[in-house]
Amino acid sequence: MPTCVEGHTSKAADYCDVCGAPIGSPAAQPDSPPSVEARACPACGMPVSGRFCEACGHDSALPEPSAAPSPATSAKSVGWTAVVNADREFYERVLAQGGPDTVEFPQFFPERRIALAGSTTLIGRGNAKQGVEPEIDLGIHPADRGVSTQHAVLRIRDSGLTVTDLGSTNGTSLNGSNDRLTEGDETPLADGDRIHVGAWTTITIVHG
Repeated sequence: MPTCVEGHTSKAADYCDVCGAPIGSPAAQPDSPPSVEARACPACGMPVSGRFCEACGHDSALPEPSAAPSPATSAKSVGWTAVVNADREFYERVLAQGGPDTVEFPQFFPERRIALAGSTTLIGRGNAKQGVEPEIDLGIHPADRGVSTQHAVLRIRDSGLTVTDLGSTNGTSLNGSNDRLTEGDETPLADGDRIHVGAWTTITIVHG
């Protein structure tokens, strides 16, 4: 009589009528499925061989979170911002030096924050006839009439940010100094530096 893989004698020739196992020797049966190698759960580190971790329930089919950006990548993504304000102290200093007393200090000037998007940023006063459209337009009301049409330019270099006076009438100075920048010279800037232009405008440079 046929014998199943478990050793039972069966009247049936295909499956054992005692235990239901296939009839025949173990060698004749289909190959067993390959064993799955255990791996570490990405969530808790416990060994896991299936899709779900038995320890924490993590689903290994879910995409893994992106790696945190490296410091170098983060630094490249950090930009510069120009914060424009009316500066009473600078205005008083300009008047004391014999500056344009016909330019009045504005009664109200809301702070303006301008992100430096390109490699160069022009500081000046817009002039449609001359085709001048500064990224930092100080001709917007209330306008600082002490600012030249093309007053100065900011440049983003590999080493950082610089400012260059373009031959403005009333000059450009930094951080409360009375010394004007030399026309055409690029001067490096640091986070928090203050650029003084016109009769009362101070532009604070912010990095980050």
